[in-house]
Amino acid sequence: MSGASPSRTDSKPVVIDETEAWAALAEHQRQMAAVHVRDLFDADPVRATRMAISLNDLYFDYSKHRVTDRTMELLVDLARQAGVERWRAAMFGGEHINITEDRAVLHVALRNRSATPVIVDGHDVMPGVRDVLARMRAFTTKVRDGSWKGHTGKQIRAIVNIGIGGSDLGPVMVTEALAWLKRPDLESYFVSNVDATDIMSVLDRVDPETVLFVVASKTFTTQETMTNAATARSWLVERLGDEAAVSRHFVAVSTNADGVSRFGIDRDNMFGFWDWVGGRYSVWSAIGLPVALAIGMDAFEDFLAGGHAADNHFQSVALDANIPVIMAMLGIWYSNFWGAETHAIIPYDQYLHRFPAYFQQGDMESNGKRVTLDGTQVGYATGPVIWGEPGTNGQHAFFQLLHQGTRLVPADFLIAAESHNPVGRHQSMLMANYLAQTAALMRGRSADEARALLADAGIDGERLELLAAHRSYPGNQPTSSFLVRTFDPFTLGQLVALYEHKIFVQGIVWGINSFDQWGVELGKQMANDLLPMVEGGAGAPADGSTAALLEMYRRFKEAQRPG
Repeated sequence: MSGASPSRTDSKPVVIDETEAWAALAEHQRQMAAVHVRDLFDADPVRATRMAISLNDLYFDYSKHRVTDRTMELLVDLARQAGVERWRAAMFGGEHINITEDRAVLHVALRNRSATPVIVDGHDVMPGVRDVLARMRAFTTKVRDGSWKGHTGKQIRAIVNIGIGGSDLGPVMVTEALAWLKRPDLESYFVSNVDATDIMSVLDRVDPETVLFVVASKTFTTQETMTNAATARSWLVERLGDEAAVSRHFVAVSTNADGVSRFGIDRDNMFGFWDWVGGRYSVWSAIGLPVALAIGMDAFEDFLAGGHAADNHFQSVALDANIPVIMAMLGIWYSNFWGAETHAIIPYDQYLHRFPAYFQQGDMESNGKRVTLDGTQVGYATGPVIWGEPGTNGQHAFFQLLHQGTRLVPADFLIAAESHNPVGRHQSMLMANYLAQTAALMRGRSADEARALLADAGIDGERLELLAAHRSYPGNQPTSSFLVRTFDPFTLGQLVALYEHKIFVQGIVWGINSFDQWGVELGKQMANDLLPMVEGGAGAPADGSTAALLEMYRRFKEAQRPG
């Protein structure tokens, strides 16, 4: 196999739960089981400064975790025994670390802002990357300055991205996160669901004379994307009365030039990318075209520069001071040694409201795997369930479970010191809540503390004991805190890349391939098989439940028909 991965060159793959570091961590967890983080702070006045790392305008504090210096030493030992450093070098070196698809994994090349070549299969990919960025700049400039005209000669006033998965979640997350940079006369819309409500609700809001559709599909065959694109195409042609209008109102992000041409899009308006760009890591590529259209190419390249800064940090800094490595190993600590099944991401910034959803895909599609690289079924937990909502909304929704529930839920809290909408006391109140929640989750409130508060309020006897039980909080819930000066394009790029590398490190430790998604492919194949049956063709589903549901669907459809 060309570009052999480290697993192919090692004499024996690492079985991570048979390593000395794994055994040492299991024993250490037993010793830590009764330790409360509140006591660790009381015993170490400088714990907060020792367990924090700065990267440009980003500050990462992991001091509120159930860890000691010894814990961190053992976690770093586990990362080393898993071969994280070797795999990191292999990824940046263009080796085919995606072994099931025999591909390199090089989204880092898309944001490489240095003059350093990036070699894949003996070829430097950077000239091609720079060429696509230059073409994106030329095109976005024409749209934004009004020199690109629609079919009837009007300027573009709305961008509609049609994609799904990484070709939707990435662009919508970044566009929303940086929406304060958007021009008020250029709207952005995103369509992904094959449910017709998604596309029709957008078409109802845009003008066919001033809309530009970006169809994002590497193969130009993705079922949901091409169904939505065909609907948009028919709508446009019907309203403008001319097939020639398609070439002025549609562009493509794809590698299928023939398919793009058949659709009616000029090949000059097709922006390509490469098979070493995974969908959930593709926002850095031409898939980011709707982002660049929304915020401008200068800001988009600042976003790339932030990602590159995080790459440099990940690539060059020792594991014990490396932000994504520490993020990853803390996640391993809770998933594999404490039994945590979920991980919450809670941005205290409304612009980042799609950030948790973006990393639901980024994490769960990457590390939701049950076999190791050599095909052996794992004997330990892999990727956690990722979820979250912005603060302070989450405080009035799921924080009750975090504070007093029975589950261990590690969480990341993110906030900026400066708001893009500095109005009155809003940011001060937001910051106070951000600080209060992580402190409360860590410290909790003991039964004795609850009794004292109740006694001060004049409550005593049995009522005091009852309420004390209800108003006690165990605390000891682990959180990481991210604080930035402001969520500008550079800082957002750093943050996204740090999370990507965290996912990569965890995949290496678990011995799985973080860069394929065969489970997703299974669902697609079965949907394609069932579609003819749903539309009345011959055949029957393989199981009784699916057959019964299909029959009930048909009955409901028949009942809708008059007569």
